[in-house]
Amino acid sequence: MRRYHFLLDLLVTLSLWCYYTLGFVLFFAPFYFLVYCFVKERRTAFQKLNHIFYKGFFGLIKLLIPSCRWRISKAVREIRSSVIVCNHRSYIDPILLISLYAQHSTIAKARLFCIPVLGTILSLSGYIPSTARGRFADLMVDRIDGMDGFLASGGNVFIFPEGTRSRDGRIGSLNKGAFKLAKMCKAPIKVLFIENTDKLFKPGQFLFNAHRPNTVTVTLAGEMNPDYRSGLFSINGLMAEVHALLEKHVKSAGCPRL
Repeated sequence: MRRYHFLLDLLVTLSLWCYYTLGFVLFFAPFYFLVYCFVKERRTAFQKLNHIFYKGFFGLIKLLIPSCRWRISKAVREIRSSVIVCNHRSYIDPILLISLYAQHSTIAKARLFCIPVLGTILSLSGYIPSTARGRFADLMVDRIDGMDGFLASGGNVFIFPEGTRSRDGRIGSLNKGAFKLAKMCKAPIKVLFIENTDKLFKPGQFLFNAHRPNTVTVTLAGEMNPDYRSGLFSINGLMAEVHALLEKHVKSAGCPRL
């Protein structure tokens, strides 16, 4: 039985990574090239292509792993013009959110911008480098300057303020970046809570878990519209409120261990 489970996990994983690599090169790369050459609003078009690509990836997961069910609330799918903060359980969390929102931006590790092709796609998609040092200074300024208009047009910015994946389900300390951005743009904050993506794709492992029954959920944990102009407003207070909200959902979920 263990050998069967291993073979199933391996076949599913290889199929998914074939889509991720060969599928991109053969079917999606030509569209990115056409957009780069002929479309004036590249940023919006690239975000849409990213959304379609990852929507296809998760569609394939649903097809190949029927034992994994998905519960993503309507309220989550309908979020617009917001800074989204979310807990972080697996490498697939960011691409899951890209698959949910056609118009989106996020913070990506600066080193990814240095990878040929991938770095170009990240830059043209309007993603934000994780540092403003060196060559990324001008790019960071450009992203921040255009964020008001992006949010006003219906776009979402999603950020994982823990900065890294949780290994035990608990919520780590939060970074200020997402909350500073929300204050700068006077944007509402939507708090999402993801469960069980780590059971589907466990941190530190190569294989997807294709044999174990699982339910991945994404819920809207809370909505905040701070009065940023108030003298009583505090970024630290807002962060503490979000942290407490996420911790509350961890406790209600039973704080699952890996």
